Amino acid sequence: MRIDQKPSEADESRVFVVDDDQSVRESIAYMLKVHDLDHMLFESPVALLERVNPSDRGCLLLDVRMPEMNGLELFDTLKEAGISMPAIFISGHGDIQIAVRAVQAGALDFLEKPFDDEQLIEKIRNALELDAAEFREHSQHAAIEERLDALTPREREVMEGILEGKLNKLVADDLDISVRTVEIHRAKVLKKLDARNSSEMVRMVLSTKRYRDWLL
Repeated sequence: MRIDQKPSEADESRVFVVDDDQSVRESIAYMLKVHDLDHMLFESPVALLERVNPSDRGCLLLDVRMPEMNGLELFDTLKEAGISMPAIFISGHGDIQIAVRAVQAGALDFLEKPFDDEQLIEKIRNALELDAAEFREHSQHAAIEERLDALTPREREVMEGILEGKLNKLVADDLDISVRTVEIHRAKVLKKLDARNSSEMVRMVLSTKRYRDWLL
């Protein structure tokens, strides 16, 4: 798997379909085309693994039972590679137990064959919307992380004092600087983080991984 490849430039959202049955792939492809949903078809898990990378956006539509690797094993392999898109499993009657295990492992949903086309399209659209929302949230957090990296050590110390709810005077005493200096650094922090006020700044910073558990 080309895990080390560079992310693709395109931000296209598509449905990645993996099923070893050609007739099923063609049927799903026709349905997706009718509903104007971009998609790619793969006849095996290996074929998907050779193409997909962590920058891809969309959702996965995975058959449960395939000869080389079942859908659950494929889903686990993708997660280990940092490829996290919502997954919908298509299962035959005898594969329900595997499909349930997949949902317990983080898959979004599963449908039993033969499935209703409209129901599948609805689940796919829900999965695409979920992926888009998660991508927006990830992008926002990444932007905040970059802004945090732009802070000087002193600005970070002042910011952390604010996170703890300390008044300017107490922050000044802790850092052995003047209140005026704290105010100057505070203003710089707000500007660099693009926050309108301290409350917004606190919400932004506490949403990031590095400060998520700051007050615990």
